[in-house]
Amino acid sequence: MPNESDKPGDEHDKGTEKMTDSSEQSLSKRVRRGTPSPHRGNAPQSSPPRFVSAEELMETAKGVTNMALAHEIVLNTDFQLKPSEPAEGSLEKRVKEIMHKAFWDVLEAQLSENPPSYNHAIKLLAEIKETLLSFLLPGHGRLRAQIEEVLDLPLIRQQAENGALDIDKVVMFVIGMMGSLCAPSRDEEIGKLREIRDLVPLLKAIFPVMDQMKLDMANFAVSSLRPQLLQQSVEYERKKFQEFVEKQPNALDFTEKWLQESAKSVSREGQTGGAVSSLTPLAVHNHAYLRLLKWNHASDPFPETLLMDQLRFQEMQQDLEQLVLMASVLLIVYNTTGEAISGLPGLMSRLKRIIAVLLADMHTPSFSADEAFATIGERMCVELTGSLSEHGFSPFSINRWSILKGQISAVILPDNVICKLIDSRIKTYLLTFLESNHRSAPNLPGGLAPVHKELEEIATKFSRLVNFNKLVYSPFYQKVLQEIVQQGESSDTQA
Repeated sequence: MPNESDKPGDEHDKGTEKMTDSSEQSLSKRVRRGTPSPHRGNAPQSSPPRFVSAEELMETAKGVTNMALAHEIVLNTDFQLKPSEPAEGSLEKRVKEIMHKAFWDVLEAQLSENPPSYNHAIKLLAEIKETLLSFLLPGHGRLRAQIEEVLDLPLIRQQAENGALDIDKVVMFVIGMMGSLCAPSRDEEIGKLREIRDLVPLLKAIFPVMDQMKLDMANFAVSSLRPQLLQQSVEYERKKFQEFVEKQPNALDFTEKWLQESAKSVSREGQTGGAVSSLTPLAVHNHAYLRLLKWNHASDPFPETLLMDQLRFQEMQQDLEQLVLMASVLLIVYNTTGEAISGLPGLMSRLKRIIAVLLADMHTPSFSADEAFATIGERMCVELTGSLSEHGFSPFSINRWSILKGQISAVILPDNVICKLIDSRIKTYLLTFLESNHRSAPNLPGGLAPVHKELEEIATKFSRLVNFNKLVYSPFYQKVLQEIVQQGESSDTQA
């Protein structure tokens, strides 16, 4: 009889626990990557640090990890649990393969005896029964009764001892029950199980499908939990962060700096625009979130209240940078070529796909902007030449194509007027979207029509993230924002 560790079912029994641990570890790493360096430089110190015990730190870390997991489920509508597998070539994977092979070899040897021995097979049936029962909902009384009747383990052992066990019939019942309980997406896999004739390969194939069914059930539970979790998550995260603040008195240094710098930026923009600067907590707060989309993640410490979402803001920032370049190139193309290509069916989509492919790696170290935009210029000319010819327009001169290529290559220059214009209009759109709070869709500024779907998707994601953050951390922001506005009013009065 093999040790417990020899049983492949043990891996399946612990599947959900491993998946949750894996998700928490991943989220914990994300939090740790965004955690400010202990070397705070010249950051203001509101009060001297106090020493905390190891127990307090461990409890705080656990709270942050749980908070991060709940936060991920609430904000990431695509969040799903995934199976945890040992790394390819690792010792753990090799040991697992050896032990699994040994178990299945023993099972095959037992079933080949005359008469067959069913010791291992009955252990597998016990695990299969437990798994099937775990899939049932409270209203599945009839299915529960069927499983208990057919997978009656004492009866199966008695039948095996008396040579009366029809194990093929039992296994086919299992497959039928799996087909009744699985998601529609697993129907094809269930169908493949029915085609397997040999018992050992069939039993081996059943467990991976059951693993997938466990994942399906767990992800269904996560999806069902999200609305309830959303209602409680605001108070939960606020409470956990308050506990963190109480243990770390300087925990809001970078948040205060972020809001103070945002207030200065709002004042400068008001003065530059020739308007009287009118600082309000809401204006400062909304502009502060926009600044996160221009953040230098390599050197500037991220606000403590947003650490769990730093990666999200960074991804949005990169998406917007690509969107600015795409919109700029398309604006140049359509302004340069004029009415000849205006409204040509499918052309805009083709041009966008080409640009997106060539800019896909723009945030990797190996990316060469000069080469990429030279290629974009060439490809734009090829596509436009084909479209003009296809629709009976006269071809453009070589000089006109050269001008177009030059304008496209100039997009990457830091002072490019078109890029600055597009960037400013996107900023205005995002700010308006934020202020509207989904009450009505803001008007799309000129030049952004070609990328309106992508921009609206980012704006929706941005607004959802900002509004949730405001709800959670509003008590921590209000005091700081009021002080900033009062200081600004005092400065205006003195001036």
